[in-house]
Amino acid sequence: MALSVLPLLMLGGCSASFEDVRAQMDAIRQKPRGTVEPPPEFTPMPTFTYAAHQLRSPFAPPISAEQLLMSSGKKVEPDLSRPQEYLERFSLEALRFRGAMQRPGGPLFALIEDGDGGVQRVKVGSYLGKNHGQIVEVAPNLVSIIEIVPDGRDGWVERPRSLSLSE
Repeated sequence: MALSVLPLLMLGGCSASFEDVRAQMDAIRQKPRGTVEPPPEFTPMPTFTYAAHQLRSPFAPPISAEQLLMSSGKKVEPDLSRPQEYLERFSLEALRFRGAMQRPGGPLFALIEDGDGGVQRVKVGSYLGKNHGQIVEVAPNLVSIIEIVPDGRDGWVERPRSLSLSE
């Protein structure tokens, strides 16, 4: 019998009156509601496209004319005996870098739009442009190229160029 009385006493303790809580909640509900300020207007920032990839990096030391002459002594010459690749028909200015893609575990390929509107897939080591340009690096937003151009003294010199991602 004592066991049956104990649950009744416990239930009796739980049935306390909540009238004071209900009255307080009703008083809160009767007060006028506040307003929330609208969020501030979003103003988009203008985009910035860095277009000086082909220029010398400001963090690299400048190359003097003497160093340029000494570096030109390595006898750079284009390989005129190799077959020309398709993108060597177009000047570098006519080509546009449109993106990059990569298979899992494979090399990164660049997608280059040719002067005729077609898109060609190239990788490091491919040639493009009319000045014997060879791709030395493919990044997701940049293709680095080394061109071999005449130096004006019956020789050749390497000239770094790049194609950046076009919008």
